[in-house]
Amino acid sequence: MTTRPKKPVRVMIVEDSAVVRTLLTHIINADPRLTVALAVASAEEALEVLEEVKPDVISMDIRLPGIDGLDATRRIMAEHPTPIVVIADSVEDSLKISLNALRAGALTVVEKPAGLASQAYDALADDIRTQLYIMSSVPVIRQRPIGGIAPPKIVSTSLDTPPFKKMSVLGLAASTGGPPALAKVIGALSADFPAPVLVVQHMGAPFMEGFASWLGGLTQMPVSIARAGELAEPGRVYVAPGDRHLALRTGRTLMVTEAPPVGGQRPSANVLFQSLARTAGPNAVGVLLTGMGEDGAKGLLELRQAGGCTITEHESSAVVYGMPAAAVRMGASRASLPLDMIGPRLLQMAETA
Repeated sequence: MTTRPKKPVRVMIVEDSAVVRTLLTHIINADPRLTVALAVASAEEALEVLEEVKPDVISMDIRLPGIDGLDATRRIMAEHPTPIVVIADSVEDSLKISLNALRAGALTVVEKPAGLASQAYDALADDIRTQLYIMSSVPVIRQRPIGGIAPPKIVSTSLDTPPFKKMSVLGLAASTGGPPALAKVIGALSADFPAPVLVVQHMGAPFMEGFASWLGGLTQMPVSIARAGELAEPGRVYVAPGDRHLALRTGRTLMVTEAPPVGGQRPSANVLFQSLARTAGPNAVGVLLTGMGEDGAKGLLELRQAGGCTITEHESSAVVYGMPAAAVRMGASRASLPLDMIGPRLLQMAETA
């Protein structure tokens, strides 16, 4: 019995630069898993033909004449939901628009490639192809505010009595769909939150400084990129640097390392949660949010086994229920909560501990 070959993923390119359009077309068509269905120069043109072309995934430039990539994302997710991969550079205003596009429903942001002669070209081209292929299979729906859904009928309430006397550290980790989810959770915490917050977000290294700045503009606590040897202070958020692991040492000092990737990830949520298990144990809280793959599940299990409090995002609100699902399967999650409930529950735990 013969099986039919899988049809290539059909990509629509939205990019105003003819040079970059040509480059992206070359990158995409070099992968037999992908094919360019159409390349257009404006969001207006994309919106006009979207229903007819019906691409599997969209490569979206963010700085477009007329309707920009953010408004285009909003329109597409409201009218013709389609997986969107934002292609952007790390210039501050571009990155801010890109991250807001993620809040509007885009799935991920990847770095815009330079020319063929660029030293980073091959790695960037591979990343673009991989993200377009993976994201094409992510189910998307008409966009609503993330977490703006009714809680499921069955939600664990096992966290009503915290298993620790005092929360000394909070670890958060996410991947695909993570920036808006992290903003939702951290944005619900108070300015005087009694523990430091350590964050791992899978994202390209050039975007991390801008991501921390963007996140700080949406939350009450100061947000900064973590520095090796820094003392983790309560009421502050520390984001893992690009392509570096973040861990906590005894004495609440931060460790930032170039150790090899774990499970293909650097920074790795497993590294963060395992360090919390070793150094804070029952006084630590770990939260694993939306993301593809299994990063964080083993570390969260170690944290639970060390007496820590572990929470996973519920399937009903997760953009991609991969990382949280892996943790649930392993028995690493003490409670599975919709996104809207996680921040308030953390506040409750901090106040009653």
